[in-house]
Amino acid sequence: MPAAKIGDTVKVHYTGTLDNGDKFDSSVGGEPLEFRIGDGSLIRKFEEAVIGLQPAEKVSVRVPPEDAYGLKRKDLVASVPKNQLSKDIVLELGMKLQIQTESGEPIVLRIVEINEDSIRVDANHELAGENLNFDIQLVSIS
Repeated sequence: MPAAKIGDTVKVHYTGTLDNGDKFDSSVGGEPLEFRIGDGSLIRKFEEAVIGLQPAEKVSVRVPPEDAYGLKRKDLVASVPKNQLSKDIVLELGMKLQIQTESGEPIVLRIVEINEDSIRVDANHELAGENLNFDIQLVSIS
């Protein structure tokens, strides 16, 4: 039976966890994830972990932040005066807001602190700064 190689379209089941054991994503119990190895649509080390596997084989891989969503950047955290926000918005910790850059590109901000006159928002990806651990099982190669 051939092993998965670059250019193959594969289906995998996976579970992603953080170092503290928290699960952040999983396909188990649902449809397997389908992708083409080497097309760059997924985290590179995730794709590379599948190379050489045959259907039903499993692998575990740990991806450091630098190879996933990057390190947390302090320059992507800022305070915003509440008077710059719509009065219709009910602010909650963890809530996501979307803004547009001057060039029209959307940016998602997560509320990380709510104060009397301002909120603190974070534009880092939620998994920035985290090691990502994946348990992967190859389902099929096509």
